[in-house]
Order: sequence, then C-alpha cells, then structure tokens
Amino acid sequence: MSLYGNRGVHGQTVDAIARRVLSGELPEGTTLDVPALREELDVSMTVLRESLKVLAAKGLVDARQKRGTFVRPRADWNLLDPDVLRWQFSAEPDLSLLRSLDEVRGIIEPAAVRLASARRTDEDLARLDQALTAMAEADHAVAEVAADLSFHRALLGATHNELLERMQTVLESALAARDQLVHSTEHATGDPVPSHRAVLDAVRSQDADAAEFAMRALLEKAASDEQRAHPGTDAE
Repeated sequence: MSLYGNRGVHGQTVDAIARRVLSGELPEGTTLDVPALREELDVSMTVLRESLKVLAAKGLVDARQKRGTFVRPRADWNLLDPDVLRWQFSAEPDLSLLRSLDEVRGIIEPAAVRLASARRTDEDLARLDQALTAMAEADHAVAEVAADLSFHRALLGATHNELLERMQTVLESALAARDQLVHSTEHATGDPVPSHRAVLDAVRSQDADAAEFAMRALLEKAASDEQRAHPGTDAE
C-alpha cells in the first residue's frame, strides 16, 4: 500500500520530512531551511529537491518565490493518499482521523457487500475463501491483519465497480490504523473469523440484506474493539 519508505535514500528522505510535517514538528506555515535540512539528513540537494516534489504532489508542502518551501495548511493535504494516511498513524494513533475512517467504512462497505452479493463470481468467492482460511490459520497479529486486508480487498473486487475497488487504499489504511491501535494494548479482540464468515456466507448466498446486516455487525465489533483499546475513540 505504501509508495515510499522502502525506496533507498530518496524514500527515506520523503518519509523523514513527511513524518515531521504530520507530527507537527514542522507546523503549518513553517518555511523550511532547505540547506540545513540537506545537511541534517545528509543527502544531496538533488535527492532533497526530488523528495520535496513528492511531498508537494501530496499537498504537504509548496514553494513560492521570495518565501521558499513551506508547509501547507492541513486543509490542503491529500488525506486520502495512502502514504499520508500511513504517516499520520506511524507514531501516535490519530483517534480523530480513525473515527473519520471508521465512518467512511460504515458508508462504503455495507453498500459494497450488497453489490458483491449480486455480482460475485466463483473466482471472487475463491479469493474470499482463501482470505478467510488465512485468517483462521493466522498465528500472529501480522498474519491476521494481512488476511483481513485480503478479505476486504476481495469484497471490494467482488463489486466489479472500478471506483469502489480503488477505495481499498482508504479502507486498508483504516484497517492498518485499527491494528496499530488495538494491538498496541493488551485488550484481546476475540476471534475475527465468525464475523467475516457471516459476511461471506451471505455474499455466497446472494442475500444482500443478510450481507449488509453481517457487515454492519462486523464494523460494530471493530468499533467496540477500538473503544476497549482506547476509550477516547468514540468521543465526539
């Protein structure tokens, strides 16, 4: 899901600056001291300029004559960019953003499973079965989360709606953020398989109402897990 962070010096430079912006270490409106930043990060000016171009494309920074390179207001950030989402959850969980992601999931996924129920193919069901099997066999959190992502990705794919399929970047960010939030505590989340199997069984049976009901129950369970892990996540 991530585009940067594992791409050598360039990716590490993008990551380093982005995390400072997203954490508030470089507040909105701050003008960057580019020469000092280049020296601190120990990179060439070419690498630094290319990294700033990446961050500019994501809405985090901009450059103007006489002002230089500066951090743009949060309202300009591309919050749906998978890297921007990842950076925001890379340190302390952003509970407000997580609530927003949960709300997006609540809008998209119940409607998506209704479409999946009507349009799913044998190949779609096979991918869902495979993801559910991987979830049941997962023996650690990383494997469980990977299986969860595969399941929800397969559900969006089963809608055969090209735009909905593209929403996987947002939903995967929500799931990854939830994992970071929940697994950072000692609160157990219980067996995830039954709630996911209920969704799959309804999709397999092409029962759209049952699929939507099962998905809403799954999302409610996820919200409950988050609330137990961090009581502040349901605050308004």
